[in-house]
This record gives sequence, C-alpha cells and structure tokens, in this order.
Amino acid sequence: MATAGATAATTTMQASSYRVKFRREEFLRLVDIANPRIIYHRRRMHFFAFDGFVMYTFDCDDIDFSQPILEAVEFSNYTWSE
Repeated sequence: MATAGATAATTTMQASSYRVKFRREEFLRLVDIANPRIIYHRRRMHFFAFDGFVMYTFDCDDIDFSQPILEAVEFSNYTWSE
C-alpha cells in the first residue's frame, strides 16, 4: 500500500510546465481561444494552465474576464525534479 502512495507522489513531483508571458491583448485573445474554466490571480498576475503551459500576464484586471477568478496562494518558478 505504501508503494502506491509513493508512486503517486513521485509522478506528481515530476510534473512541470513552461511559463509564457503575454501582453494584455494577446492574453485576452488566448483566453478566448483556450476558454479556461478558471483564471487564477496572484498580486498583479493573472494566469491559467493550457496544454502543459502556464499563460500569464501582468496587464489585466479581474473585470477583463467572464471566467471565475480564484486567488492563488503562490506562483512559483520552482520545477520539481528528481
């Protein structure tokens, strides 16, 4: 049983994504195309994940989106690896 838990944790730790910064207009256009269910917000940054990438911008406000906005606890550049 402990092995199954360790395997799940290892798989999670190996996950990573690329972060891509956009200007306001490009980010809003991408939101229209990707249609994410949720946009995350941390300080000045809005971001969402799509196809292994994290798309983000510093140029938008909450009112720019029709999706729910969730306040993220942290946005980290740390990538898990073994």
